[in-house]
Parts: sequence; structure tokens; C-alpha cells
Amino acid sequence: MGIVVIGAVFVDIKGFPEDIYVPEGRNAGRIEYIHGGVTRNVVEDIANVELRPTYVSIVDTSALGEDVVRKLKRHKVDTSYVKSVPGGMGTWLAVFDNKGDLAGSISQRPNLYPILYTLEEKGDEIISKADSIVLEMDIDKEIIKKTFQLAQKYNKRVYGVVTNMSIAVERRDYLKHFDCFVCNQIEAGIFFAEDYEGKTPQELCEIISANVVSAQIPSIVVTMGGEGAVYADCKGNKGIYPARKVIVRDTTGAGDAFFAGVAIGMTYGKELKEAVEIGTRLAASVIITTDNVCPRFLPKELGLDIEVEE
Repeated sequence: MGIVVIGAVFVDIKGFPEDIYVPEGRNAGRIEYIHGGVTRNVVEDIANVELRPTYVSIVDTSALGEDVVRKLKRHKVDTSYVKSVPGGMGTWLAVFDNKGDLAGSISQRPNLYPILYTLEEKGDEIISKADSIVLEMDIDKEIIKKTFQLAQKYNKRVYGVVTNMSIAVERRDYLKHFDCFVCNQIEAGIFFAEDYEGKTPQELCEIISANVVSAQIPSIVVTMGGEGAVYADCKGNKGIYPARKVIVRDTTGAGDAFFAGVAIGMTYGKELKEAVEIGTRLAASVIITTDNVCPRFLPKELGLDIEVEE
């Protein structure tokens, strides 16, 4: 069944200005509608490494919902556990500046309880065959609890990602249960109630390592944009991995691809540093395009000794 990804599907509405973006004014430009959502992006990124992930999610009953499922199937994602329900998809509205950086966003989440019902009905079938589990940290608590219950029952690793920080901070007590958790510099500061703005990678690496060891969190990776990422685990292992120098066109989905790379690496036998290296490569492949997922890779290109299924 490969990596099982659990989370929400969103529609991304993205606005790009023709010239310098003026927050207080009207900006001429273009608007795009794209299939989005962190875990939807992540499951497609995993599929684009020629792996065969399974998605546990919901879409709405519209033509757009059907299109989301069709696209995932084309990428060889197992959508057997994706339900169609009225209002089943969220919306992410984002505006970018003329450099391709995010200037502001608003998201509206769907009711995700149908995912809980899927796990209650078919959770043993899904999780027992999983190579690992990817889970939104800010999903409903009942879904998190059910997922960890099943993961513990079948001894499966769980990797956590943030989609909505205001909700995720309420789930801080679950950090110890994730085998690895990925967030950005601002999110890490919120989780540990500290200000990390202006910290160098070297400074942040030492701080994160100390916090992870004292809190006995299995492992964390903190992304720092163009300065790369820092990583640390509860055993005291830590390090910094630099970002790849590329021309930025659109940063949307880069963090999701990075997370997918880390989850892929750790699922299939890589150490934390090696997994971060894979995440960095996938993220770089996203920001040089206007798409929000990575292009196709073969596992061996990323140093993975995995046979590709036909």
C-alpha cells in the first residue's frame, strides 16, 4: 500500500501581479485555480517519485472534486479511500508578490469527520499494509487519536506536517508521537514559545536540538527558506542542510515537496540527514516552476533502492 497519507484536499486560488505588488492598492495580474492542500500535494509528490501512495481523504461532489480524483489516479495514487461528500474540499486564497513570494493568504477548512468514519470502518485494512503514515498535525483530534491508535497497533511510523498553524499549536502535546515532524522557522518558534526571527542556521540548530532533547521529541526538521534547514533528534544528533541555489518562480508547494522527501527518505531506510537532502532536492524542483508539486523522479535518482512497480 506504500505510504498512507491522511488529510484534506483544498482548491488553491492564486493571484500573481503583473508588476510590483502594492498591498493597499488594486493590482492587475492573473488568477489561477489549482488542485491543492498540503497532503494532496504531498501524496502527489510521493507518487511522482514513482512510489505508490494511498490517500485517505474527502472531495466534494462537484466536477472539480471528480477532477481531483482523476488526476491523482493518473499519478498512480490509490484513491480507494477518498470519499465524495458535499462541501468536502477546502479553499486556500493566496496572493504573491512580483518576486514569487507569498504576500498573504486565507484558508477555509472542510468538515473532515468523514475521514474518521473511514478509519473506524477500514482503518485496520489501511494501516496494517502501510509502509508509514503521513498525517496533518492540525486535523481533528479524534482523527489524530484514531491514527496513532492504529499506528501503535501495527507498529507503523507517523510523520507530521502543519497545514494551519493556529490549529496545530493546540496539538503540541502530540509532538512526542510523531517519528518526525517538519515545520518552518516561524512555526517552530510558536511551538516552543520563543522568537527565532533573525537566528542563523547555526544558532537555530543548537536551540532546536536542546529543545528536542529536553522534550524527548523523536525528531524535528525546521525549514529556513533560502538558508536551508536544520534537523535534530532526541538522541542529540543534529545538523544543517543548505538550500539549493535556484531561480525562484513560485514557492507554492515547496514546503510540501520538502516534507514529502523527508517522509520518503525516512520511510525507506535513510538517516535524518539523508532524508533532509531528498526533501531539499524535491523542494528545489518545485520552486523553479509555477506548479505546486515536484516533477517525476525515479527512486534511484534520490538514492533509494526501491523497485518501481509497473
